[in-house]
Amino acid sequence: LQQFSDAGSRKEHVKITSESKPGFLERLSETSGGMLMGLVTFLLAFYLLFTNEGRALRTAKSLDEGLSLVISLDSIHSISQQNEGRLVHLSGALSTSKPLFDPSYGLSIQAVKLKRNVEMYQWVEYEDSKEYEENGEIKKETKYSYNTGWKSEVVNSRNFDREIGHKNPSAMAVESFTAVSSNVQVGSFVLSKGLVDKIDDFKQLSLSNLEDPHADVTRGGDYFYHSENPRRPEVGDLRVSFFYAGLSGDDPHLGSADKVTVIARQRGDQLVPYHTKSGDVLEILHPGDLSVEEVFQKEHQSNTMKTWALRAAGWLSMFVGISLMTRIFYTLVDWFPVVRDLVNVGLKAFAFCVATSLSLLTISVGWLFYRPLWALLIALLSVVPIVVARSRVPPKKQQ
Repeated sequence: LQQFSDAGSRKEHVKITSESKPGFLERLSETSGGMLMGLVTFLLAFYLLFTNEGRALRTAKSLDEGLSLVISLDSIHSISQQNEGRLVHLSGALSTSKPLFDPSYGLSIQAVKLKRNVEMYQWVEYEDSKEYEENGEIKKETKYSYNTGWKSEVVNSRNFDREIGHKNPSAMAVESFTAVSSNVQVGSFVLSKGLVDKIDDFKQLSLSNLEDPHADVTRGGDYFYHSENPRRPEVGDLRVSFFYAGLSGDDPHLGSADKVTVIARQRGDQLVPYHTKSGDVLEILHPGDLSVEEVFQKEHQSNTMKTWALRAAGWLSMFVGISLMTRIFYTLVDWFPVVRDLVNVGLKAFAFCVATSLSLLTISVGWLFYRPLWALLIALLSVVPIVVARSRVPPKKQQ
């Protein structure tokens, strides 16, 4: 059943769909499917937590190894054969052999990367849904509204609930792209592709000093518009902006070249990845002029943040997995409102305690081969949630 209401405008309508309330067997079947998904999520959480600990400790050991071996170069303009194959630290301004061009818009810049970002003025659909029960049926009321805006990706209007009056073009006449300099140096040293990839601090390029490149293109602020009237764009109109990263030459409008700090292996005049004894790779680049200690401190902080983020993701995966696997108990009593709510709270508490304990236990196993004492301490902590949960269970009355 579908009901439509235009609310006085073709840019907004409401659709109501209804279906019969699922029976007990149908709900049980859906719960069984959720249990399988929960089991997969539960097992993935173990893998994520275990491998994350190994990665974190391996990275930390590699950073400590690198700090003990790294050599700071006296000059970035001369290459010493004594440092061949060694881990070196240097800071200096970026330089590139050629400027990057976008001939379509008459634009060039001496930088490591130049990004052309194209946006199209398009219809966008928004949904707001709510479900309710009426006359023994489950009804879903969905409010669809439509608005226009600039989007970097083509919005497929064929997926709209109502495409009539909200149709978007199927492609953009101008494509986005990123140009990367083929040769990037710091002094006499050439950066590897991995180091160049780390130069990603993009800034928007001001177009105030440029002329309109074509008769059908108008400059407005820091955009080039493919539009008859940029102030009142129509669906299908384009606007183009530019971004750059790693300024590699002194520019009268943008300032002096960007400085970077690099730690990598010296191979001839190239800076390439350094393979540590721990099995990791050191290929580090940070903006600015940093000391060796500052660079490794930043890397340790980054490793710690990544480790905790993955731990949180692993715990959440385990919690969701356990919740899905125990959902069947909720389904069995969901026609008793009071019992249903109590069971729901109990299952959430159970999932929280078990997920916390198993996460800590998995982390301790991951540390076992590296730091056994810490592993033992974490394993002991993993028992705490279960002990706390058991202590809250009232003792049975004596007969």
